[in-house]
Amino acid sequence: MAQQYNACCSVLKSRCSTPLTVVLLAILQLLSALPVAHAGLYSASDHVLVLDADNLERTVLNSSNAWLVQFYVSWCGHCIKFSDTWKSIANDIKEWKPALSLAVLDCGEEANKETCSKLGVHGYPSLRFFKAFSKSSSDEISTLESDSVQSLRHRIIDLMEKHEEVWPPACPPLEPISVLEVNNFFTTNNPLYLALIFEGEDSYIGREVTLDMLPYENIAVRRVLKSEQALVAHFEVTSFPSCYLYFKNNSHVRVNIQMEVRSFYTYYLKTLPGVMRGSYKLHVMPDSKPDVTEPWKPFESSKVYMADLESAIHYSLRVEVGLQRVLAGEQLLALKSFVSVLAKYFPGRTPVRRILMTLNTWLKADENDKIPYSDFEDVLNNKIEVPNAVLSDRVNWVACQGSKPQFRGFPCSLWTLFHFLTVQAAAKERPGSTVSDPLEVLRAMRGYIKNFFSCRECAKNFEAMAVESMETVKDHDEAILWLWSRHNRANNRLAGDVSEDPKFPKLQWPPLDLCAECHNEVNGEHAWNMDAVLQFLKEHYSINNLSGDYLERKSELLNRQKQKLAIWKKEDEERARNLAREIKDKEVDEENKQYKDYEVGNEENGQNEENNEPEEEHEVLDKPRSKKNLKASIIKGKMKISEEDIVDLDTFVEQHYKSQALQAAAAAVAMAEVTKKKSLTKRDEKRKPLQLQLEEDEIIDYVGIHERLKKRGVGGKYLVEEESPKKQYWKRVLGKGFSRLDLSLCALLYFVSSVFLLVLFLFFRMRRRCRRVRHVFPVL
Repeated sequence: MAQQYNACCSVLKSRCSTPLTVVLLAILQLLSALPVAHAGLYSASDHVLVLDADNLERTVLNSSNAWLVQFYVSWCGHCIKFSDTWKSIANDIKEWKPALSLAVLDCGEEANKETCSKLGVHGYPSLRFFKAFSKSSSDEISTLESDSVQSLRHRIIDLMEKHEEVWPPACPPLEPISVLEVNNFFTTNNPLYLALIFEGEDSYIGREVTLDMLPYENIAVRRVLKSEQALVAHFEVTSFPSCYLYFKNNSHVRVNIQMEVRSFYTYYLKTLPGVMRGSYKLHVMPDSKPDVTEPWKPFESSKVYMADLESAIHYSLRVEVGLQRVLAGEQLLALKSFVSVLAKYFPGRTPVRRILMTLNTWLKADENDKIPYSDFEDVLNNKIEVPNAVLSDRVNWVACQGSKPQFRGFPCSLWTLFHFLTVQAAAKERPGSTVSDPLEVLRAMRGYIKNFFSCRECAKNFEAMAVESMETVKDHDEAILWLWSRHNRANNRLAGDVSEDPKFPKLQWPPLDLCAECHNEVNGEHAWNMDAVLQFLKEHYSINNLSGDYLERKSELLNRQKQKLAIWKKEDEERARNLAREIKDKEVDEENKQYKDYEVGNEENGQNEENNEPEEEHEVLDKPRSKKNLKASIIKGKMKISEEDIVDLDTFVEQHYKSQALQAAAAAVAMAEVTKKKSLTKRDEKRKPLQLQLEEDEIIDYVGIHERLKKRGVGGKYLVEEESPKKQYWKRVLGKGFSRLDLSLCALLYFVSSVFLLVLFLFFRMRRRCRRVRHVFPVL
């Protein structure tokens, strides 16, 4: 459609410029500017709740009902196929919502990537089951292409039966009923009917009908196993499955329906007299997000747009790789290889190339086995503030835009990016050179798709093609053609698939209108002219064929990055202040607690002294107090020793130094958080000695304290000796209002002036001696 539109516009412009032509062009542009449909594969009308990062945890965690959540990406072909099955199962079990609800979360949106990574979701589509009142997801369900609505329904029932500790309040019992329960049922319950479904142990009909009738009142449904011989004999059951209605007067009757299946049972029971829907009303939940619309961008299919390439890099590094919380092993090697080929062969704008080279240098310098993605993201976001280096933080599809948001987009741009890289690698190869590796780009692509590409079904297909023949590539030209042929094979497999954009059908590329010489016919069958195809690919993916249309200006990118850096710095400072405040509050609380304990101890000692006063008068000379300061006082004409309220010096120094160490550590952490910048080379972290300082008004025997601490095993590794109080005092008086630089300059000036004066003194002294000599010996 877009190709036809572009061709039509070019023809109209080239033919004439009449008023009619102008009107036609205006109509075509208005049609092309129609908004894009709602982002995502689902809406609330599909009986699923559309979640996002803000409401997922508060919705599904600690909920009174169970949740089954599908994590998907809208551009994934397998996710698009599975969407029909998911919508069907949601509609099929919509009556189960008091006990179980279905939801979806699009991990392809950048705002949701952190949530998906936190839950460990990497392949799509992925189903996670959240039990009622659970704190996290408990079960993961694998999705298969052969999955039907019935098989999914049975698996959901199995998951519901795993509730052991806490059963969902709205969910009826799913286990088989016993003879005793049937006999006493109406004594504890007050429905009009008890529907008993007799079935085999491997049958799900009884549990399905039980959940189907969940919202309805005046009826209860329970399953009875055919192994329950007493009930089977009492109700005279002869076939399985079968349904019987049991009444309060102990009578029963068989339900006569055409087919003994779930839908017939459910319809019959819903139409019984007195059975009606209860307080639970089925309603459509509103969308969590408004519709997102974007204007259509007219483009030329013969051009490669830099906006698509930059968007592919941004999405691959920030969203796809960002789903991994820690990068290690094969994933880390794949990332290093991917960034390396980007830094080497991507001919982007200067800010983008600088950020890619910075990333590549940082990854090569880091020799750790594991790298947290947060560290990688800091370098990618240029928190280390490399001048004139930035990568756009949003997608901007042009030639890869689809008629709907779930079509084309990232997969299209990723193919384009690697086609471009293979051609650029061939263009940089020197004639006769054997240094460059023709498989460098292809191996980087294979590693990235295998470890990070969200569509796992697509990743498996590409890996199968790579195993088949990728290692047979011998030069750069073969690498270009190998990737082209595998792309066409993927197009052939997906042609007519539900993931295909109807406005951009999956054709064998390049089409006739782009390269007629590439097509040939041999013995009545289509054949490719490989030399012409190779020449076309080299020209199409050359730097000269790049278009900068629709690119965001470099100044706008740098300004937005500057604003983000300012916001991040404020957040870091706030976190540092909060951390220091928490440590300070904790320290004050500890000191208050110690002071209170000390006061309580003094009160207890005082009470003991008053109670034992007559005895202590005789014992004081014979048994002195151990390790306490004693003070003489006269009480009733007699000498009495009383304790002075002084803390033991050892205890005081230990607590004081501990407090100061906590303050120093808090200050160090706060400063590290505020001025955190990642080094481009690995540096060994050395533990700095902890310098302990005391308050200005405290006078303590520093020599004694230092000796005590040495005896306790605290050496000079953690302590730095302080200057004497007198030196500190004079330094504060003389240096008040001056920095260390000011004092250093003053000292230097004093030294220079002293040398100058000394030189003047020696000069005039020598001159005076010379004059005396002339006066004494005039002949000379």
